[in-house]
Amino acid sequence: MSERSQQAQQPVLQLQQLTRVHGSGATEVHALRGIDLDVFPGELVAVMGPSGSGKSTLLTIAGGLDSPTSGRVIVENTDITSGDRKVLSALRRRSIGYVFQDYNLIPALTAAENVALPRELDGVSARKARVEALAALEEMELGHLADRFPDEMSGGQQQRIAIARALVGDRRLVLADEPTGALDSETGESVLALLRARCDAGAAGVLVTHEPRFAAWADRVVFLRDGAVVDQTVRSDADSLLTGQAGQR
Repeated sequence: MSERSQQAQQPVLQLQQLTRVHGSGATEVHALRGIDLDVFPGELVAVMGPSGSGKSTLLTIAGGLDSPTSGRVIVENTDITSGDRKVLSALRRRSIGYVFQDYNLIPALTAAENVALPRELDGVSARKARVEALAALEEMELGHLADRFPDEMSGGQQQRIAIARALVGDRRLVLADEPTGALDSETGESVLALLRARCDAGAAGVLVTHEPRFAAWADRVVFLRDGAVVDQTVRSDADSLLTGQAGQR
């Protein structure tokens, strides 16, 4: 996305001077230190950095699953750090799709029911929610697993079910925490293609990954170290920079 086109749009996600401190005194840990980040419609941003750099903390706060120590998180012009739980819950259901590292599927629900659940909570009829869920599963090439339960699937299949759940409906913000971790390379590439397509259709995406080949799908790569942004690169510059990062691993 060009700088000019970004200037004509409001960011879907805005992180403003975000800090997160765990513990106090001798055990105090600064997980995030004054993070500023805007993510625009149509943009996929990859977040990279060493273990403990704050990548997952940034994502959980951006999705309203944790609260910052200071700073603001604004999603579609709504401050989700305002303390209004009803506003936050509604926004998470309707606008934010979150892909967790550990899937977070409900064991007692089938694949289709897991994917349809956010839409039903949104007030969509059960019939329509199932139709949308089946379409999302087909997009992930998992339509044949619609009526199976999570414990009847492999880890990779569960991960793709979780991704289908994050993408179902009109999610304006998609947050993915190492979404390819349980997948082989070919399936991982297909998942990134789906995330890329969703952003190309107008959503904003944030992808936490340690794999340069997956970060290469992003429009912009943000590098964290010790809870702070230490570098950013846009897609036109990404190949050489990511190659250098890979060589240091």
